[in-house]
Amino acid sequence: MAKSVVVLGKGDLAIKVAQWFYHSPDYDLVAIVPTVPEPAWTASFMEWAQGAGVPIVESGRYTDLATDSAGRFADLGVSVFYDRIFKADGIARFGRLINLHNSPLPKYRGMSPINWALKNGEPTHGFTIHEVTPGIDDGPIVAQVVYSIFPEHDEVEHVYARALKFAWLLFEETMPLLDRIAAVPQDHAEASYYNSKQSSLLGDRASWRRSPARDAAE
Repeated sequence: MAKSVVVLGKGDLAIKVAQWFYHSPDYDLVAIVPTVPEPAWTASFMEWAQGAGVPIVESGRYTDLATDSAGRFADLGVSVFYDRIFKADGIARFGRLINLHNSPLPKYRGMSPINWALKNGEPTHGFTIHEVTPGIDDGPIVAQVVYSIFPEHDEVEHVYARALKFAWLLFEETMPLLDRIAAVPQDHAEASYYNSKQSSLLGDRASWRRSPARDAAE
């Protein structure tokens, strides 16, 4: 029997992930939960769902999801740049809840990981699929990819575009094995974390390009 799945988040990657589940015979995409308001700089997740006839939680709150007879939101929840923190009782309402995070965890938990990686002159960055816990991006790692970045040449928008390509490859390679993968706990001693209050310290890396400011990358 097909497993029920909910995709939460925003933008092009969330749409591709939702499309994958929509067309998979192994899953039933029962709803999407968009980031609200949706950002103007990327494709609308809500418009895609409307066109595909997929139910939308228009409030953007995962707590507004309908539950099944067992009190679950879905067998699987997949967060793709979703902007809300999951609480323990919400996590428990999914059979499994995973997050696609735009960094090589445990490094760069939290906000604007690409911006911070470039600000710090990192030679590599990464993308991680991990289990969701009540903490921030600190759950066990399911899969990860690391790739080169070039702070002397790259703008945030260049690395973001590269990240989406690696993220999609990682997702496609991981999903067929998901039920057989044992997630590995993160080494918290190696962790770094940035929140929105620190964004003023990013300087010329606060925006997509080292020029007039735009939204920081997820």
